[in-house]
Amino acid sequence: MTATAPTPTLPPCAFTPKPWKGPSRAEVLAMRQRYTHPALFTLYKDPLMVVDGHMQYLFDETGRRYLDLFAGIVTVSVGHSHPRVVARVQEQVARLMHTTTIYLHPNIGLFAKALAERMPPGLDVTYFVNSGSEANDLAMTMARLYTGNQDIIALRNAYHGGSPTTMGATSHSTWKFPTHQSANIHHAINPDPYRSPFTGTPEEIATKSAADIRDLIRFGTPGKVGGFIAEPIQGVGGVTLGASNYLREAYGAIREFGGLCIADEVQTGFGRTGAHYWGFQNWGVTPDIVTMAKGIGNGAPLAAVTTRREIAEALTGRIHFNTYGGNPVSMAAGLAVLESIDADGLQENSRVVGGRFKDGLLSLAKTHDIIGDVRGMGLMLGVELVKDRKTKAPAKEETLEVMERTRQMGILIGKGGLDGNTLRIKPPMCLTAEDVDYALYVLDRALTGL
Repeated sequence: MTATAPTPTLPPCAFTPKPWKGPSRAEVLAMRQRYTHPALFTLYKDPLMVVDGHMQYLFDETGRRYLDLFAGIVTVSVGHSHPRVVARVQEQVARLMHTTTIYLHPNIGLFAKALAERMPPGLDVTYFVNSGSEANDLAMTMARLYTGNQDIIALRNAYHGGSPTTMGATSHSTWKFPTHQSANIHHAINPDPYRSPFTGTPEEIATKSAADIRDLIRFGTPGKVGGFIAEPIQGVGGVTLGASNYLREAYGAIREFGGLCIADEVQTGFGRTGAHYWGFQNWGVTPDIVTMAKGIGNGAPLAAVTTRREIAEALTGRIHFNTYGGNPVSMAAGLAVLESIDADGLQENSRVVGGRFKDGLLSLAKTHDIIGDVRGMGLMLGVELVKDRKTKAPAKEETLEVMERTRQMGILIGKGGLDGNTLRIKPPMCLTAEDVDYALYVLDRALTGL
């Protein structure tokens, strides 16, 4: 940028939020501190209060606008208060807000059919739940029931949820309480080449990581496994991923020992990675079970497990019921999300705009030594900050400072990784090129001096 170039500003937005007439920010903060659980936390030193949203933007109680690059932790897929989603939800709420699957309602069948049409052939039976934790819990249960084997292989650095079973599959000490968690879960070496204990090219590291699965099964299990659960790109772990051969080789190892392969698409699904609708398609594999949440409902409490019919049949040996799974309002939201992804061209937008963003981040890495690694694809990007590129010591405090600085300039960004030193960039998929250019300008300024 030249010295005479105008200072960039947030791109214009036609939406104007209504004046906030609710409780003051101080009152809201006081109520939260007094009455809500102390485990709840906020991102910033001075907690941000948001009261309105429009597509890729959020507004605080003063009407100040922010570009949302974290999307409610990768949950708002098609945009905040997307008009199509709002209309469909309002229409359904006005007619019937809740019933359960003990009665017929068209929405659940319509949504399950729409998901099947977007899956590889054979993956065409869906069970709806409310959260990613529930979906992953159910997927592991079905894998165990179908195979008759109890051991599950997950990856180091993975995050699969906070229920007792999924906490066992999660591989971050920061997210694991010292309580009894699901037994028979083992964690294989992560294929991420940036911090791998193995050496070689990314492809060689991927092969060695997949071989570790075989050793883990041979030494740590009865020699048979129920399944393997993995995110195509790790989300909470800091947007980490292996080379293109990893999942193919890992799936081969698991199936060799009798297990099913579960793709956790909670963050990578629904076109976010750009080139493909599902994250696993980037690696040329087909899982046996797919779990979904977050972007599936654009903020509605909605999640799903899709699998083959013969695997689904394994759950029919006992009664299994979910009160809110298949709720008509959530189904209406999910259908509207699928339509909006297609109608608005959001998968292609993720590819094009996400590519522009990643190229810009790679350019920033040339001038900011604090950037150790830039990774991801589409609109699922990560920027790992390090104190020294040789030692790769995590720049924890600096990451927090970057977040504070970007917030001051109207950009909201997330963080991840075991040490919390990776900037997570996962905005609503309606992000524009102009938004990207402003975000890159802000990040350049925020990184300067660190």
